[in-house]
Parts: sequence; structure tokens; C-alpha cells
Amino acid sequence: MEQKYIPKEVEQKWQSIWENKKTFKVTAENEKPKYYLLEMFPYPSGRIHMGHVRNYSIGDVIGRFKRMRGFNVMHPMGWDAFGMPAENAAIQNNSHPATWTYENIDYMRKQIKKMGFSYDWDRELATCDVDYYRWEQKLFLEMFAKGLAYKKTSFVNWCPHCETVLANEQVEDGGCWRCDTEVKQKELDQWFFRITDYAEELLENTFKLPGWPERVLVMQRNWIGKSFGCEIDFPLENSTESIRVFTTRQDTVYGATFMSLAPEHPRAIELATADQKDAVAAFIDKIKKTDRIKRTSDDLEKEGVFTGSYCINPLTGVKMPVFLANFVLMDYGTGAVMAVPTHDQRDFEFARKYDLPMKVVIQPADVLLDPAGMTEAYTESGIMVNSDQFDGLENTSAKGAIADFLQQKDLGSKTVNYRLRDWGISRQRYWGNPIPVIYCDKCGVVAVPEKDLPVLLPKNVEFSGEGGSPLAQMESFVNCICPTCGKPARRETDTMDTFVQSSWYFLRYCCPDFKEDILDRKSVDYWMSVDQYIGGIEHAVLHLLYARFFTKVMRDLGYISADEPFMNLLTQGMVIKDGAKMSKSKGNVVDPDALISKYGADTARLFSLFAAPPEKDLDWNDQGVEGSFRFLNRIWKLVNEHLELVRKASPLDVNLLSEEERVLRRSVHKTIRKVTEDLEESFHFNTAIASVMELLNIVQSAKLATPQFSGVMKEALESIVMLMSPFVPHVTEELWFSLGHQTPLTQTPWPEYDKSAVIDDELLVVIQVNGKLRSKITVPAGTSEDNIKELAMKDEKIIQLIAGNTIRKIIYVPGKLLNIVVG
Repeated sequence: MEQKYIPKEVEQKWQSIWENKKTFKVTAENEKPKYYLLEMFPYPSGRIHMGHVRNYSIGDVIGRFKRMRGFNVMHPMGWDAFGMPAENAAIQNNSHPATWTYENIDYMRKQIKKMGFSYDWDRELATCDVDYYRWEQKLFLEMFAKGLAYKKTSFVNWCPHCETVLANEQVEDGGCWRCDTEVKQKELDQWFFRITDYAEELLENTFKLPGWPERVLVMQRNWIGKSFGCEIDFPLENSTESIRVFTTRQDTVYGATFMSLAPEHPRAIELATADQKDAVAAFIDKIKKTDRIKRTSDDLEKEGVFTGSYCINPLTGVKMPVFLANFVLMDYGTGAVMAVPTHDQRDFEFARKYDLPMKVVIQPADVLLDPAGMTEAYTESGIMVNSDQFDGLENTSAKGAIADFLQQKDLGSKTVNYRLRDWGISRQRYWGNPIPVIYCDKCGVVAVPEKDLPVLLPKNVEFSGEGGSPLAQMESFVNCICPTCGKPARRETDTMDTFVQSSWYFLRYCCPDFKEDILDRKSVDYWMSVDQYIGGIEHAVLHLLYARFFTKVMRDLGYISADEPFMNLLTQGMVIKDGAKMSKSKGNVVDPDALISKYGADTARLFSLFAAPPEKDLDWNDQGVEGSFRFLNRIWKLVNEHLELVRKASPLDVNLLSEEERVLRRSVHKTIRKVTEDLEESFHFNTAIASVMELLNIVQSAKLATPQFSGVMKEALESIVMLMSPFVPHVTEELWFSLGHQTPLTQTPWPEYDKSAVIDDELLVVIQVNGKLRSKITVPAGTSEDNIKELAMKDEKIIQLIAGNTIRKIIYVPGKLLNIVVG
């Protein structure tokens, strides 16, 4: 009687075996090539969702495949456990953030284990564990000593709902990234990390990460925002002082007719004349309450106020009124902008509103611009006019000439500017890593001595939900003794941004039990860099940029050798249902627990991998889930129906195959080749699964009574089981043992396709250089001439032979020969 497929029994059996035998535990060993696989670790919100299932299933396929390919695979899991949701939950439920967090971790760990993911749980960490955050405090002290951590007063993004500061990267469309509350500007003393010291390297290395999506690299380049230009000094009227501007448009300096300063500019009040002081002060106060993101939007209504002061255009001698303008930001350039209304749209709108003069200095080839008739700024290329000795030059080439002229006359200098600003890490919340700093009236800012680390989060805290962090209300925490002079002092009550913890967790995974220091250099240098990282594109300029920064800091501090944290990055799509991203508020959530209970983890994994390529959004479909379950049942049934045949199978002799057997075997090995290529080269899991489905149909319909049929069928069934094992590991392990094997699939090498079996589907192309045989390549039948040429040019022998030579022509004889003629 055929055994029925009962997912719960099969999955519990194999999960228990893997856990008891520590199947996926790894150590640093040199016999195998290492492979460090990592998905972005989750926040312990309480329950996993289908986005987690998809993300971790993608990673698990890669991990299991690489393990079968002979790699020493490290695949760890942990918890990004500090943060505001825990604190908010504590307020709502009258509990403690630690209690809420660790209960959630316990529940989510059980859920994740039910999915059968190949994690090395011995490396598990939570960022709220003292054994984790104590080392982060030490790292802060080392950055402080090097000047990479510092404190200053600045305008910050403030979320009134969360009552805390947000980094620029955490403000999305003017709202808080967590709660969507409109973000305000507030002046506070804040701790910063000097990420700007690494701006150039962060930018340069984006061109050395071929395994990253170009979209992410472009987002980081734009965020870093390198621009070449000039700093120009505009003397103040009746003064020996000047205002310095940064511009990338020095070609328009002859057209500058007024000056715009950021309301936050340190000289804003000073420049206000007596009759304008009240108006200037009122304008500054108004802009303080305006969202910073809105101030950068194109549709912002331009507003300003005249300071009463004037500066002088250094090249024209024209007296220019100095305004404060709502669209000028202090954190770009110098906070001062030379306004050229004819060639900058924001300046144009401002000048029209306040009736300020305009002067054309770049003319297009086909139209004669007149300021009086212009309806918008002209921002394209053209010919210089009204620009003295630079008249007649094309404006892009004039940029260099004007920059040289300014430098020669000591009126300015060529310079490089970055949009990137230092990372503000202070957060006015309890549930985070305490910043290890003490304030003493005599000694000033004092670092907590390393011997006194960690600065522990106190547990006896009361959460009222009002007044920001409860740490500031706790005298027992705040009051301390200065380690330098021994007099009464005060602790810092801000905690670190949670993105600090996620900026180096991947390093601690390499040595989670190391007690002597932040990291064990030997272990980290063996495992790093991460070979494959998987996560959402929403982290492109948050976590991913910060992690790159931290990696370089820790390299320079001597803890690691790696320059970059992640060599390859896969950004998976979202899970969509009823046309929208799954969310509780939309009522379109699918509960993974319910799905596993009904169909099993293998079905949940299979559907999430088959329904769409990893980088695309997955559109949830209940019928697709049913179809995935049926497919697994079909494999189960096919194997069980042929167990007797397989057990009696004679050794396969490929020389004795009939034509029908040869055709069947060809299908098996074509599928092995296809699945291998899809997993090795492109992570096209959906097409890999589809090819196995196609093979299953072929094998099911095979009803041969030939001598070698049992051997061919055995090979076919074993191949189907092995090929599907990274996707659906529980059912395949069960079937593998049913087929008579004693070594589990987790320790079985990946199948290799037999080239002789698929010879009719491949071409052997001879490669010649100047008519002499130099190499050979095997390509699938139907490969285009362009692709064959491309493959030939990547052949190592050919690369060496043609290096330094000019390729005269390439002669291709279809399906046979490629001759590269060099000279």
C-alpha cells in the first residue's frame, strides 16, 4: 500500500534530525572554499510574515545548493532587537521592552525553525544582548578617540510622535520612516559619526561592486552626491569680510544678481540691518518649523526676506542684495548660493516674486533670450555672452577657464563637494544602546573608561509615554562620578540609532562567542566578505551605506581586512495580494503558520520561489499554492510507485540504451544542466523549478519494458529528488532515503550532467587565433553568433594570446569554428 504524503510528519522528523545532529553548524576550515550567505536579520516584531518566508527561502536555496557544490557554507540568523516598537509596546501593554522583545524572539525562532531553513543556530545573536552591545560601546569609544564620533548642536529631523531624532535617510517623503508622522526641524545637541571622512572611498567603491544591482549603486552615488565646482568669495559692501559660496555653475557667475542664504546660516542675523532685524528673525523662526524635505521639493513656493545687506559680484562689480531663502539648505555647500535667475529655475521663481534683476549669460543657438520675455530659466548648454573675455565660448568648456581665472585672481578656488552629511546617531529613547559618555562640569565630555564597560540599560524603568526617554528621568542612572576627577557628573541619556547595531552584526556572526574583544580577527578574515547578501531595496541608502562605512572604519581600526561587507547583493521583491503589499491595515495578510499547518513548509517555500523571480514582486495566488502542493504529491507518488523497480535496478550501462531510453536520459541530463545553470548563474529559481516539472511529466509518461529502463528510471527519480532538494528539503530527504540511500542529501554532492547524454543539444566550437587552434568551447545548440564571440573573448587562453594586439576581424563558421585575426 502506497504511503501517503503527510507534510507535518515528514517536516517534524527532518527538522528534529537536523537540529539534533547540528547539520548546519560550521567552523572555519581550509579544506573547502568558504561561502558566507546572509539575509538581512529581522526585527522581532512578534510574528514572521510572508515577506520573511520568501526572503529566507531564497537564501536557503542558495545555501543548500552551495553546500552540495562543496562549499563550507556559513548561514547565520539573529535579531535586530533594539528599537522604538518595543518601547511603544511596553507603554501600551504595561510591560518591559526586554520582556516583549525576548518573548517575540522565542516565538519567531520557533516559526522560522518550522520552515526548515539551514541556519547555524549556534551563531545566533540579538543586538539587545549585553554581550553584543558592550562591544559596540567599545567601538564607539575608539571612534570617539579617533575623532570619528563627535557632538555638536544642529538642526535635526524630529518625529513628534516617536519623540526622537531621525537621520536624513530615515525621513521618507517628509514623514517618519516608522510611523509616517510629519517630521519637524528641531535644534538639539547630538552625537554624530563622521561618515563624510569616507565619502570618496564609499563613492569610488560603488564602481567595484559588480555583484550589486546597478539601481542600488546609483542610489548610493546620488546620496553621496559628489559635485565638482568652485568656492567663490563675494565681498560684503563696506566691509573687509565676504560671503563664500559653493557652485557647480561657475560659468554663470557673470549673471549672478543677488545672494541667497540658508536661514540657518551663522551670519543670517548678523547681516540683518537695524530696519530688517525683526523681519529676518521672524522669517528664521518660520523656517525652523518647516519640514526640511519640503524645502527641497521643486513645487515649494519660494519665499525669502531681504537682510538689508549687499555683497559685490567679484567679476562684474555689481552690488547684489543678500536674501534669506527657504529653499537654501545649510547642509549643502556653504549654505550660501549665488543666485542666477536666468539659468536656475528656483532663482528664477524667487526673482520674479521679489522683482529682482536678471541677466542672460548663456544663449542657445536658435533663440535670442531676453530676460523680460523669459517664462522659465534656461538651463541647457549654449554660448557665453555678457561674460567679458569668456564671450563666445561654449559654456561647458568655459567652466574650467573661469575656475582657473578665479583661482589666479585669488577670488575663489576649485573644490569638490558632497551631498552626504555626517550620521546623527543620538536617539531620545530608552530601548537602545547607551552612549558611553559622561559630562563633568570640570572635565567636560569624558569617555567612559573601557574597564567600566558595559554601560548597562537599567531594568527598573517606568514608561509613561510622555517626555521622551525615561533614562533622563532616572537619577540612579544619570548621576555618576567623573572617572577623571572623581567629582559628581552626569551620564549621557541618549541611546544609539538602531542602524548602528545593524552596521556590524554580520562581522560578529563570524565569532559570536569571542569574549576577549570586539572581533576575532582570524575568524573574521576567514569568513568576510559576505559572499551573498539578500534583503529589500528600501535599505539602499540606510543600512547598506552605513554597513559599508562601518566596515571601512573597523578595517582602519585594525579589526578586519575586508574593504567591503557584501560582495553580491540580491534585492528581493515584495509579496503582493489583491494588488497591494501585504499589511494588517489592508487586511490582505496571509498567515505563514496557517499555511504551514494546511500544506506544509515545503509547499510554502515552493510557491514563494516558483511564483516569480526573486528580484520581482510576488503576486499571491491561492490556486498557485494548491498547485505547488499537488506537484509535491506527484513527486511523492511517482517515487513510491517505482520503489520496487528502483530497488531491483541493474547498474546503468549507457552503451546498451535503446533509443527511447536514450531520449529519456537526455531529458534528465538537460534538466540537470538547466537547473544547475539557473542556480549557479542567475538565481532563476522559477525557471529551474519549471524545468523539473517538465521532466516530471516526461518521466511519468515513460512506460518502457526495455532492459535498461529500471536503471534509467532510477537515475531520473534520484535526479528529480536531488534537484528539488534545495527548494523543498524535507520531502526530498524522505524520498532520498526511501530510494535506498544512507547518506543525507545535505552531505550528497550536487549531480553533474553527462555531456555525452546531451551531445545533440550542444555544439563544440573551435577557436583559432590567426588560423591556429588555440581553444575549444562547448555551447548549447542555438547559441547566437554574438554570444559565441562573447564567450570566446572570455576564454583565459584567448585573453592571454590577444593581449596587447589589435583585433582586425573575427570570422565565424556557424556551429564549427571562430577565427580571431589580430595584428
